[in-house]
Order: sequence, then structure tokens, then C-alpha cells
Amino acid sequence: MSNDNDDEYDVGFCKPPKGGMFQKGQSGNPNGRPKGVKNFQTELVSVLRSKVTVTVAGKPKSVSVVEAALMRLREKALKGELRALEIVLGYAQESSSASDAGLREQKLSKLEKDILGRSTLSGNGSDPEGSGSE
Repeated sequence: MSNDNDDEYDVGFCKPPKGGMFQKGQSGNPNGRPKGVKNFQTELVSVLRSKVTVTVAGKPKSVSVVEAALMRLREKALKGELRALEIVLGYAQESSSASDAGLREQKLSKLEKDILGRSTLSGNGSDPEGSGSE
């Protein structure tokens, strides 16, 4: 199966013939990915940020798709649809939890700053672990 000039190269599974291999320095995709091709995440963000016109109190208003969807969800929840109400309350709880976590993180950083300030003021700045080996 091998030729004399192939230097004992076995052709088989995961071993293509030398003639079918790319030459050194040659890419399998020389043009590469076309510029401007968007992935799913980019397309999704673009669609959700796009503007739509809705009628609010008899007047047209331009809002984002996300805002329009939330407005529709709010209206359904207010009309008594339990599933819509569960979704709205879930979003509200997530938002509240995220803001509470942010506040706790700010308090923690203030506490850390206070502790660091006390350790440098008392002259313990050179011994951060406070091992007391003096």
C-alpha cells in the first residue's frame, strides 16, 4: 500500500495520504471567517435592544423589545393570569436578591477598609497576620 518514496508512511485511519494533506504553511480555511458574521449571543442582544412601537394610553410610544415584553407580562399578571404573576414575582425577587447582595458586598468592603485602617494605625501594618512574634 505504501510507495517507495513515502518513507514507510502507513495510510489508514487518521493517516491521510500525503497527496491529500495540506502543504506546510497552507491553511485549511485560507479566507477565514468572514468579517461581520455575528454569533447567536450578538444577534439575541441586537433583537432584544431593537425598538418597537406600542400604544400606551392611546398614544404611540417607542420602547425596546424587552420593555414591551415586560409591559405585556405586567398587563397579563394584573388581569389575573397566574403564570404571568409567578414570572413577574420571580423577576422581582431575583432583582431584590441581587440588590441586597450588592448592599451586603458594599458593607463588607467598608468593614474590610475599617479593619485595614485600624491595623495600620495601631502600628501592626508590618505584621498583617497578627502573630504577635515581637
